[in-house]
Amino acid sequence: MSTYEVDLRSDTVTRPTAAMWDAMRSAPLGDDVLGDEPTVIRLERRIAEMLGKEAALFTPSGTMANQLAIRSVCEGGDEIVAHHDNHIIHYETGGPAALSGCMVRGIDGVCGIHDASAVAEAIRHRDVHHPRTRMVAIENSHNRGGGSVWTLDGFEAVAAVGRERELHIHVDGARLFNACVAGGYALDEFARSADTINVCFSKGLGAPVGSALVGPADLIARARRFRKMFGGGMRQSGMLAAAAIHALDHHYERLAIDHEHARMLAEGVDAVDGLESENPVGGVRTNIVFFDVDPDLATADAFAERMTAAGVAAYAFDPTRIRMVTHLDVDAAGIARAIETIGEIASGFRA
Repeated sequence: MSTYEVDLRSDTVTRPTAAMWDAMRSAPLGDDVLGDEPTVIRLERRIAEMLGKEAALFTPSGTMANQLAIRSVCEGGDEIVAHHDNHIIHYETGGPAALSGCMVRGIDGVCGIHDASAVAEAIRHRDVHHPRTRMVAIENSHNRGGGSVWTLDGFEAVAAVGRERELHIHVDGARLFNACVAGGYALDEFARSADTINVCFSKGLGAPVGSALVGPADLIARARRFRKMFGGGMRQSGMLAAAAIHALDHHYERLAIDHEHARMLAEGVDAVDGLESENPVGGVRTNIVFFDVDPDLATADAFAERMTAAGVAAYAFDPTRIRMVTHLDVDAAGIARAIETIGEIASGFRA
C-alpha cells in the first residue's frame, strides 16, 4: 500500500486490483524468450489488432520500447526530429546516443504539440556534412506539456511531411490510451499515420509492468533481437501480460473518470489565491495537472514538500510548478481531500 493518503505523483503508482491479481494468477505460462509464452502472444496479437498494425512486442518499459524503435530503424550518426520537451530527450538517460549513436534535433511547439512546418524546417538537406534525418518522433499525450493531446489532423500533417522525405514516424504513446479517450478518436485512427507506436500498460490502465512496441512484422522481428540484446527478454512474463489484458478489458473506458478528476483538481487549485492551473492545449484535459505557485507565496519545492508531509504526494516539476497525475487509485473523495489540503497549505504559507 502507498504510504500516502492520496498519491498524485504519477499514474505509475497504481496497484493491481483484486480482479487483476486473479487474472495474473490464472494466466497460462510459457517462456517468452523461447517463443512459447501463450499469454504474451495473446497480448501482442490483441494490441497489434487494436492499433491496426501487423505485430507487437511486449517490453518491460516504455523507455525500452522507444529505444527499440530507434535502434531498429536508425544507424549511428542519424538524427531524430522531436519536440524539445519529448520524453526521449529528458527521461531516457541519453538512450538514443548511448544505444543507437543517434542525435535528437529539438523543435519548438506549444505544450509539446508542433506543426508540420516545424518538422519540415528541421529536416536536414542530404549533404556529406550533415547527419541523416531518419525519424520523426512525437509524444501523445505529452507529459511535459501537461497531458496535451494531438489532434488527428495535426498528427497526420506532421506524418505527411515526414513521409514525403522518407522518414520513419514513431509515436511515444505511453499515454496514448488517455489521449484517445480525451481526443475522441480510436487507437487505430491515430496509429494509421504512424510506422511504430509505443503504448504503456502501467500508467493510466493500472497494470504493474509493461509496454508494447507495435508496427510492421519485419521491424518487430528485428526489435525482438534488440530486446534480447538490451536485456529485456522475459521468461514467464504471461503474468504481466495477463494484467495488461485485464487492463485493456476493464480499465480503458474508465480513463474518462481520471480526466474528470483532473478537471475537478484544476478547478480546486484555481480557487486558491496564489495558485493557478495550466490550461491544456485546445481545452482537452487528460489526467495530468500542472499548477503554478506564486513565488511570493512559496517555492514549488516547499509547497510540494508540505503537500507530501500532509499525505497528498506530488512532485515539484521546476521552481514554480507542481505536477499532479490522477489515476484509478484516487477516487473523487481523494480529489476532494487533495483540494482541501492544497488550500490549507496555501493558507499556512500566507499566515
